Amino acid sequence: MIGRDEELRSLRSLLTDAAAGQGGALLVHGTAGVGKSALLRTVGAEAADSGFRVLRTSGVETEQWLPFAALQLLLQPAADGIENLPDPQREALTDAFSATETEPQIFRVGLAVLELLADAADQQPLLLLLDDLQWFDSSSRDVLRFVSRRTRDLPILVIAAARIHSTDEFSLGIQDLHLEPLGRTAAAELLDAGAPGLPAPLRALVLERAAGNPLALVELPKAVQGMSAQVDDLPLTQRLEAAFAARTDSASRECRTFLLTLAAEPTAPLSRLLEVSSRLCGSAVSVDALQEAVDAGLVTLVGRTAEFRHPLMRSAIHTRATVADRLATHRALAAALTDTPELQLAHQAAATLGPDEELAARLEHFADASQARGKVAAAVPALRQAAELVQDARHRTGILVRAAELSTEINDRFTAQMLLDRADLSVLGPVEQARLMVVSDRAAFEPDEPHRRIQDMVTAAAGAMDAGATGIAEDLLWRAAARCFFQDGDAQVRAQAAAELDRWNPDPDAPHVLTVRAYTEPYRHGADVIARLRSIEPNRQDGRILHFLGSGAMVVGEISRATRYLSLAAASWRSQGRLGLLARSLAGSWPRVYLGQLDRAREESGEGIALAEETGERIVWLGVKATAGLVAALRGETEAAARLVRELRTHSLFPGMPFVTVMAQQIDGLLALFDGRATEAYDILARAFDPADPHYHSVSRWLLAPDLADAAVAAGTVERARGLLTELPELADRLPSEMMVVARAYTDAVLAPDDTAEERYAAALTALPAGWALARARLHLHHGRRLRRQRRNVDARHPLRLARDEFERAGAQPWAEMAGEQLRAAGESSGRRHPYESEQLSAQEMQIAVLASQGLSNREIGQRLFISHRTVGAHLYRIYPRLGITSRGKLAAALAALHEEPAG
Repeated sequence: MIGRDEELRSLRSLLTDAAAGQGGALLVHGTAGVGKSALLRTVGAEAADSGFRVLRTSGVETEQWLPFAALQLLLQPAADGIENLPDPQREALTDAFSATETEPQIFRVGLAVLELLADAADQQPLLLLLDDLQWFDSSSRDVLRFVSRRTRDLPILVIAAARIHSTDEFSLGIQDLHLEPLGRTAAAELLDAGAPGLPAPLRALVLERAAGNPLALVELPKAVQGMSAQVDDLPLTQRLEAAFAARTDSASRECRTFLLTLAAEPTAPLSRLLEVSSRLCGSAVSVDALQEAVDAGLVTLVGRTAEFRHPLMRSAIHTRATVADRLATHRALAAALTDTPELQLAHQAAATLGPDEELAARLEHFADASQARGKVAAAVPALRQAAELVQDARHRTGILVRAAELSTEINDRFTAQMLLDRADLSVLGPVEQARLMVVSDRAAFEPDEPHRRIQDMVTAAAGAMDAGATGIAEDLLWRAAARCFFQDGDAQVRAQAAAELDRWNPDPDAPHVLTVRAYTEPYRHGADVIARLRSIEPNRQDGRILHFLGSGAMVVGEISRATRYLSLAAASWRSQGRLGLLARSLAGSWPRVYLGQLDRAREESGEGIALAEETGERIVWLGVKATAGLVAALRGETEAAARLVRELRTHSLFPGMPFVTVMAQQIDGLLALFDGRATEAYDILARAFDPADPHYHSVSRWLLAPDLADAAVAAGTVERARGLLTELPELADRLPSEMMVVARAYTDAVLAPDDTAEERYAAALTALPAGWALARARLHLHHGRRLRRQRRNVDARHPLRLARDEFERAGAQPWAEMAGEQLRAAGESSGRRHPYESEQLSAQEMQIAVLASQGLSNREIGQRLFISHRTVGAHLYRIYPRLGITSRGKLAAALAALHEEPAG
């Protein structure tokens, strides 16, 4: 560990925190040979000495065919605890590790693993060491990412190592450490420690070629004298491979055969390796061959398992072998691995040169069977290999598109994009083109040239529909329509998408039809969509239908209905453990803001952010992040709101997403308004009504109309505001949603001249939808202010009291303080009735407290929120003193006190 003092200090600090119950996760990444594995070994030894239980696993390329392979290896020492888990979690792990059962949902397995490890960590702190993460099967990687994000309140530390250039696809979600090559001084010290007698010229040469790579500093001195000038020109990794391979030249034929067999299948039992090696040699290969490899420093024995000392040794030996020897080794392994069909097929494919239609067909059949059993993670590498073996370009591209589709199903966007990059788009038919566009939309949302992209998607959807692929066509058109909302498509592309749907003569009550029409032409179809939404009673268990209806209602501003549908959809996805879809439905936290449900909006947006980050739902992340910022602003959490907006504005997708740029502008405008900067607030909000401004959204801007009116009154720009709202009456007639009714009624009253103000306030309060509590309270506040300006203080007290009480109930601190100040000025004392929840509990703590007060057990709460029951217990331990209570039984009363109606 020469030259790694700073890294070790950081890791020891994490160990100390984990031992104290504050766990975490760290991804160590860097080039091959830079010392990642050595760092993990050192930390593992120190952790074991300090009382940790250490669990280890490593990724192996061939095991990418085996779902949960790396995870099963990690959990073997803790497997006894599986029997103590609740039935659903025990069954999830049993199914995951079974060769015959259907593969369970990733996040069900994740929760089971989390509970297993949390129970084990209750006896002894845990350190999980995950090496070569880049070779983990996707199922293991996803489960361990899930677990790693939930260790903060547990004595569990996860340290992973990966040979990658970017952490985006492998990040465990908490911290990452890029391991740099050693500096000149440390490199010289390491070289001198390992090769003290090296002549000065060779010493200088090794230092130069190693470039601070610790493995090179150890290995190159053993081979540098015999290396040719051509080898000198190779990249460092290839130089190291050459150095390793050269060390096998003097080995016996039996040892070389054993090493090549181990390199081709490093997970096979030792007896199987010796058996295959003997078959290849034509004579018995004994453990003497293994001992020879150990003595040469190439292999180490861990229990009864042979392992290369470094992955580069494995790749070096495999690359150094002749093509004939490599193919023979893979054929022999395929013949010996009849009990593991996945590995057998992998070796048969590796033993094949050039096209092999028969083997490709078998790989596709294996993928079909795997998919039918829910083992999608095993189907993807089989299809990827099959594509290499077919000669027909169209067939090959079709296989790649299917593999990419399955990759997006298991949320492996990196692999999906890699597969799409290999596809030959010129040979695709209309159905394949549509499938490709659906996959690419899932894998990597491209924000550039939105109008052209929408047009291409609509055209491809039309081709698929004409070819009879109805499901694919509907999916793609829905995605094109969604872009019309997210990216605020212009009138031409909106009309094109709507016209294509009309061409299909669809059922006007079908949920996806309503959603497409709401997304594309809300002012044309709005009244009809709203009427149909109000007449539909969908199956409360069908998350897909509920989400369609909820998102359609949300984008046209039918807020109460959107909240209801998306809440039901979220409950459906939650019960199924489908976290990506749950994150999407938690976008329903946005409409809750306008209903005055700030607590729920805060809880759901907070959970939505975490799940969107975990599942890679980048567009969802934008929406729930903006909602969290809006809630923070309305609760008076100025610094948090400003920070959230900064995070929004720096996201790579932000500039091309008007649905969220308009929300960011709303937050900035409210912060300025609450801070007394009325003119600035008006200017900020007015930009959202300028079609040439990047913060403009042709529909969502109307949610800002009440804020614009407030700023206009405060800034003295009422006439200018009226000018920006000239379209509102006509559009509200065409789209009679709650959003438009509120925008029209509110601005009509607040911006009214004095001589008609009273009747307009009365009309507005009558017109407001029943659930829009904040809008009603804001109207009362404006009405009271106007009455005070007319020196009617006694009359002003009633509307001001109504406003204050509602704002305090909702936790809208800035408005509550405004109403309180106005009440005091009108001659009535208005003390603050209770502390706001923001001073009491975090969003997740509030969720836990509410669920616990309803009688749910810690395990039930954990299953609902996808966290460990021990994390729930840790939260409750902190919650009680903050609420001034000492037990679970007093939670309901304490929470009721937070929401009690203030005295008049």
